[in-house]
Amino acid sequence: MATFTLPGELADATRDDASLRRFLFGLPGVDQVGVEQRAAGLGTRSIKKASKLWAIDTAISMVDLTTLEGADTHGKVRALTAKARRPDPDRPDTPQVGAVCVYPDLVATAVDGLRGTGIGIASVATAFPSGRSSREVKLADVKLAVDAGATEVDMVIDRGAFLEGRYGQVFEEIQAIKAACGDAHLKVILETGELATYDNVRRASWIGLLAGGDFIKTSTGKVSPAATLPVTHVMLQAVRDWRTATGELRGVKPAGGIRTTKDAIKYLVAVNEVAGPEWLTPALFRFGASSLLNDLLLQRRTQQTGHYSGPDYVTVD
Repeated sequence: MATFTLPGELADATRDDASLRRFLFGLPGVDQVGVEQRAAGLGTRSIKKASKLWAIDTAISMVDLTTLEGADTHGKVRALTAKARRPDPDRPDTPQVGAVCVYPDLVATAVDGLRGTGIGIASVATAFPSGRSSREVKLADVKLAVDAGATEVDMVIDRGAFLEGRYGQVFEEIQAIKAACGDAHLKVILETGELATYDNVRRASWIGLLAGGDFIKTSTGKVSPAATLPVTHVMLQAVRDWRTATGELRGVKPAGGIRTTKDAIKYLVAVNEVAGPEWLTPALFRFGASSLLNDLLLQRRTQQTGHYSGPDYVTVD
């Protein structure tokens, strides 16, 4: 597992709970009106027709095609992996998705379906979605996923600990999960819909980054509101500022409620304008989604043929 040495000020922030608290409350406050106005403004940006197909293909390549239901079956996961490999069978030039995301007990089925494709195999863990369990159980959950072949782990932070101000506990748990991931990438789910303020989102983002998360992720998709453009702006600012402070690039994953191509393009505009064009890659930006891919495929056909294709032209998840 690769190691990363924090520069002086950030290393000092992780020395103990009091130091971490001082650092977090020393971060600039988020201007709520400003961030919401900027998100709304970027959301109205239009892109030229010549760029739209590129944006659609880029968004497809960033999708974590997800099924996280109690009724999930091995057959459903096999169908999902087939769609991940060839999202539009009639158009073999369609990009593959970034990853398939499933529960730990279904990772082995996803591994079989994606073998040799290079598509990521993501698994939620740490008592997803609530995070309400002991650290031992959470670590065992991660081990189950990684041993089965997961290349990415999506963990949930302890929101109760965070909201009670036990920041050191949240930090240490993320560190422990990161160590348990081995070579698998770690996405840290903040569940921003439960954090109440943009300042809390900024602080939680920095805890995730300081503790070693490869990505910070908005939501489980099980809580409303899930991903929003203003929240994603705050998280993109965090990874941008992290790069300024450390020289290292970390990723962002909005998840939940992103269903249309129009929505996805708004997020790509935000990525480019807030973080920078370096983040316009599946290595640094993902969409946690299930229904989004279908609309992207329909809009891709429209761009290529000049007429709208109905939903019967794509497989339904």
